[in-house]
Amino acid sequence: MKDFNKPAGVLVKTTLVDYPGHVAAAIFLKGCNLRCPYCYNTGLVLNNESEESLSSVNDLFAHLEKRKNVISALAISGGEPLVNPYIKDIIQRAKAMGMVVKLDTNGLLPDRLKAIIEDETLRPDFLAMDIKTSPLRYFETMLQKPLPSEKEIMAEALKKTAELVATYPADSREYRTVLVPGLVTKEDIKQMSEILPEDASWQFARFRNENCLNPEYNNIPPYLDRELNELVDYAKTLIPGAKLR
Repeated sequence: MKDFNKPAGVLVKTTLVDYPGHVAAAIFLKGCNLRCPYCYNTGLVLNNESEESLSSVNDLFAHLEKRKNVISALAISGGEPLVNPYIKDIIQRAKAMGMVVKLDTNGLLPDRLKAIIEDETLRPDFLAMDIKTSPLRYFETMLQKPLPSEKEIMAEALKKTAELVATYPADSREYRTVLVPGLVTKEDIKQMSEILPEDASWQFARFRNENCLNPEYNNIPPYLDRELNELVDYAKTLIPGAKLR
């Protein structure tokens, strides 16, 4: 039996940026199947966040009930929320309250995502997929203990997830990439674009070289504004909906 009073994730009580067009709450759940070197949610990814900074599922819904006249949406992120044992319970309870639900995913668990979106009691109203780098480079740069045989498997998983996300209406989905020097180059953008629908909303974000999971990334200078604009302008030639957030 699940204990809904156990620490589950970091609760952002009110946000205007995590769910497009809605005043929302956001829960960043513990656990992840990746170890992105530039990740700054290290406590959630490594499961070593202090319990004092975490909220339980019951804490989350006590807050949503209290603020239901203001908050209309819940954004669920991580870590990787699809590996968290509370994910289905959270979606079901939020939807039962009449909330719209946005789910973020890193794209490596298409079967779990498919099971959720095919269940009407769980189907999120908005999907966001993070694309870290070229599909074939996930293997090289992201997993903590990668195996050579996983290279093609991971690339195929990303393609399947991108296709699942693309089944949603264009205004109910987005794809996101952090412009990390060395991990996201012009060639990587070309490779990533090939698994996206032509009408994708592709949101690019600046790399922050602070509190990175791999401390060496704290010493990597972010792209200059000129370089950022060049990369995003190139992405627009491939996916017109690309833009720098």
